[in-house]
Amino acid sequence: MKNQNATERRNPRTRGIDAKSTIEILRAIHREDASVAAAVSAALPSIARAVDAIARALQKGGRLFYVGAGTSGRLAALDAAELPPTFGTPPRMVQAVIAGGRRALTHAVEGAEDNRAKGAKDLAARGFRANDVVVGIAASGGTPYVLGALEFAKRKGAVTIGLTSNPRTPITRLAQISIVAQTGPEVITGSTRMKAGTAQKLVLNMLSTATMIRLGRVYDNWMIGVALTNRKLQARGLRILMEASGASVSESTRALRLSGHNLSAALIMLKTGASAGQAKRLLRDTHGHVHNTLNRAKKDAKRFDKAHG
Repeated sequence: MKNQNATERRNPRTRGIDAKSTIEILRAIHREDASVAAAVSAALPSIARAVDAIARALQKGGRLFYVGAGTSGRLAALDAAELPPTFGTPPRMVQAVIAGGRRALTHAVEGAEDNRAKGAKDLAARGFRANDVVVGIAASGGTPYVLGALEFAKRKGAVTIGLTSNPRTPITRLAQISIVAQTGPEVITGSTRMKAGTAQKLVLNMLSTATMIRLGRVYDNWMIGVALTNRKLQARGLRILMEASGASVSESTRALRLSGHNLSAALIMLKTGASAGQAKRLLRDTHGHVHNTLNRAKKDAKRFDKAHG
């Protein structure tokens, strides 16, 4: 078929794979996987545009919605679920909408991805607004459920982003920003859970992590917003605080206790001498942006010194 999408074509490099030994099968899969990073690299400029658009929306109180079906929806749900514990974000800030609903996270829900109207309806049910952003994810570039959600978001006047592995497809024509990671034919013909899925995971990691960095949810390269919800994370939080502040174990432990185990506030306290209440107010003033909070605190201290020179 002349116009067949690359992700649906037969891969000449893996013909006869069913007759190969186990190690030969694995080498063939690994060889194909090794090409994914280059495909994502070529899409970096469009990924950057998407990150900037998402960060602007979230800074203004908007939310980020991922929409996908099958593997795409499950990868979206994984990324959205991991952001609150990693960066301390509210659960509603980044949400995943998957064709077929919760059941589709663990089971195939036949036909759900073909329902264009349901994509729009499911997004509307989340109270989607013009200041929100939607990222539609479809390896093929033509999943009706995802297209329906993007069309709804476009009618609302919101930013629309499309993530696919095929250029010149319906999703790239519909979305304002198109991210195309051209991973080509799969090891097993049409099995886009493989290379295309790996590319989606890499791009989603980039979109969410870079956005959180832009929002100040990372200090230097430390997870300063991490939720200290178990012993492992509490120990990690203490290590981060000690390294980032240069304070001792006892000083860091005390700051964490006084801040209510708010790692960002504890860091502000140790870096500036602020009380827990002052540190939290400073963070609120900068919408939780740790780097900007510290810069503001330094400027305020300089102004105070000048005035009382």
